[in-house]
Amino acid sequence: MLYVDVILPIPIKNTFTYHFPKSLLDYIDIGMRVTVPFGKSKIHTGIVLRIHDKAPEYDTKEIDQILDETPIINKHQLKHWFWLADYYMCALGEVVRAALPSAFLLESETLISLKNNFLENEASLTDEEYLIIEALQRQSSLRVEEVQSIIDKKNVVKLIQALLAKEYIDVQEEVFEQYIPKKKSYVRLAKEYETENSLNSLLEELSTRATKQRDLLMNLFLLQAQTKKPINPKQLLKSANASSGVLKALIDKGVIEKYELQEDRHNFEGETTAISKLTTAQEEAYIAINKNFKDKTVCLLHGVTSSGKTEVYIKCIEDVLKKGKQVLYLVPEIALTTQLIGRLRKHFGPQLSVYHSRYSVHERIEVWNNLQAGKEKAQIVIGARSSIFLPFNNLGLLLVDEEHEASYKQHNPAPRYHGRDAAIVLGMQHKANVLLGSATPSIETYTNCKAGKYGLVELTERYRNVPMPKIQYINLKEAYKKKQMKGRFSQRLLDAIKHTLEQGEQVILFQNRRGFSPVVECTTCGVSPQCPNCDVSLTYHEYRKQLRCHYCGYSMAMLVSCMACGNETLDYKGFGTQQIEKEISQYFPDYRIQRMDQDTTRRKHAYEKIIERMTLRKIDILVGTQMLAKGLDFSNIGLVGVLQADNLLNFPDFRAHERSFQLLQQVAGRAGRGNKQGDVLIQTYDPLQTTLQVLRDNDYKQMYANEIVERRDFKYPPFVKLIQITLRDRNYQKMRQAANWYAKAMRVPFSSQVLGPEDPAIGRIRNQYITHIMLKIPHNHSVKQTKQNLQRIHNQFSAIKEFRSVRVIIDVDPI
Repeated sequence: MLYVDVILPIPIKNTFTYHFPKSLLDYIDIGMRVTVPFGKSKIHTGIVLRIHDKAPEYDTKEIDQILDETPIINKHQLKHWFWLADYYMCALGEVVRAALPSAFLLESETLISLKNNFLENEASLTDEEYLIIEALQRQSSLRVEEVQSIIDKKNVVKLIQALLAKEYIDVQEEVFEQYIPKKKSYVRLAKEYETENSLNSLLEELSTRATKQRDLLMNLFLLQAQTKKPINPKQLLKSANASSGVLKALIDKGVIEKYELQEDRHNFEGETTAISKLTTAQEEAYIAINKNFKDKTVCLLHGVTSSGKTEVYIKCIEDVLKKGKQVLYLVPEIALTTQLIGRLRKHFGPQLSVYHSRYSVHERIEVWNNLQAGKEKAQIVIGARSSIFLPFNNLGLLLVDEEHEASYKQHNPAPRYHGRDAAIVLGMQHKANVLLGSATPSIETYTNCKAGKYGLVELTERYRNVPMPKIQYINLKEAYKKKQMKGRFSQRLLDAIKHTLEQGEQVILFQNRRGFSPVVECTTCGVSPQCPNCDVSLTYHEYRKQLRCHYCGYSMAMLVSCMACGNETLDYKGFGTQQIEKEISQYFPDYRIQRMDQDTTRRKHAYEKIIERMTLRKIDILVGTQMLAKGLDFSNIGLVGVLQADNLLNFPDFRAHERSFQLLQQVAGRAGRGNKQGDVLIQTYDPLQTTLQVLRDNDYKQMYANEIVERRDFKYPPFVKLIQITLRDRNYQKMRQAANWYAKAMRVPFSSQVLGPEDPAIGRIRNQYITHIMLKIPHNHSVKQTKQNLQRIHNQFSAIKEFRSVRVIIDVDPI
């Protein structure tokens, strides 16, 4: 008897050992999926981790089924997943659940059927049992949901058990494979007519009786002579100018046979072009990157907006492909992939695959399988952070574009990993190079460069030497005082928009809040509608005339009168992208206006359509949220307007000024990417604010110098590591008691390194009260030892009966 250690996709840190007969040794391997019993149920996606002959101290159960013929997970993935589970303090099963496409996480369904030797005895049946038996006599099997529907009850376990005891039914579990390969039909001459004699007699017969069938057959020969590709029925019918009935007659006679071939859902068709020559500055950056890679694994390309970083990436990709290695190109936002796919396909054609959540599960499985098989069409993968889980086996380069973006951080569910950091570790495990790129690097990354851990290459001039956009501020205090405001727009901004549109250029308007208005308030009593599940006011969405919570999804119809005093004196406070879109439409009714935010890009190809229309200049004014700031490249943007910068700067977070600088610098960088300098107008109540002054000069190094002093003084990253412990419960008192216990226990080993418990700005979400405890780990302390102490405290907390309902979330490197 042999044994396997199995990873189960459940939030338990242990692996589980099962046995299997030696006769199956040739059929089982590490990385395969197996079905195993677990308690009273079965789990269909256990991952084989280790095969051995050492019996554990407890009695083992036998594996039920081996689901794969070859492993779907390789050794590089398992090694990386172990690191993720260890570093981010989560269960290996949680990493497996996050890593595998949902189609690999097989589910089963209970099916009920009549026994073969069933003899009906109505006297022994209750009314409900009789209904089920009657239904089973009409169809072969029933699902549990169908049984619930027939008797109109949710709990049907006792009923099924009673029928089992009477030996009237059988119950079995059926595993459903979610992935369905795409198959395409083709036609060819049947084998029996491939000899010259049989073919000649067939043509003679058709010439006298069925000339249309003969013509179709002749066209099939002609197409086969012209191409080596398989012939599809539509192609044949079009060539022969024949009807489908003629083809069907030949298939029925056995002259032509129809067959199917499995195909990927995305296939490249078209010509590739040579990579364009780099500018002098880009060539120098490219040479410097390769020089850095000789002694460092990680290199940062710090290039100003519109400096042509993507062209440098493409050149680096070309070098790696020539060596026969694979490339992973990470982007923070799905919207970014739209333009990048076009640019990369132009040069690398069929070698490119795309992997992100907007693609269907079938499309993602095909990318996974192509990588697993080492196919040419998966040499370059472009995708969001989840792409780090793919089965690379020969990785040569990882590109992390816009590495500073907070979108690379996974928040829920576990593992709460950072895509950039996980990519760096993945690169080290594969002995591959990692190239980070940004116009506004994160403080942590730039510090690593200054310390010599990462290489640093700077690209300081824009493509074609176009000047950086001219950033100017509009003082909202003065504008309101001098009555120069029209709604949310200053007269100066409206004049600039008008001038830009008259020049035939496009405008981007940025407001980092979706919806119409974040607060609806009664001017009589001051009450605003609140979410019943969260401690937030409801946001008004004008398109659906709804008040909606952006945290739990609760919605209600827009009120006519105040819920508290009954007066019809409701007013809008604050503004979102919907309100900006409505107002600007009133000022410029003859121009084409489009909004780009989470509400308008929910559909699969919504991003592509908006970006395509903007590129083709079918949109004059684009209103949007931070999606606009993430590397999009439009050549005709003459003006970028920021409606209000203060809400970014005043956010209660130690990274607020860094993020404000990054976001405003990035959105400003969308202007002037063609042949002339662009303009940026930012509306603010405090134009003398330090971060805004540094932004005007496009001086990243000064921003870094300002921030690093404060981080050092107040002990924040990069000078310490952070671990955030979040406690949640429906009962506020229980949650506070649990948080106080947890913090007190943490202060024993960590003393002053512990901050909190402290309630966040929004203290209740989805009817669960929330509090945070922050742990700071100085560089001279062992991170490993700290995590072991924290895990020990967590295990002690989990053993306290009174706190079992309290959910604890451990987030390493929160962002």
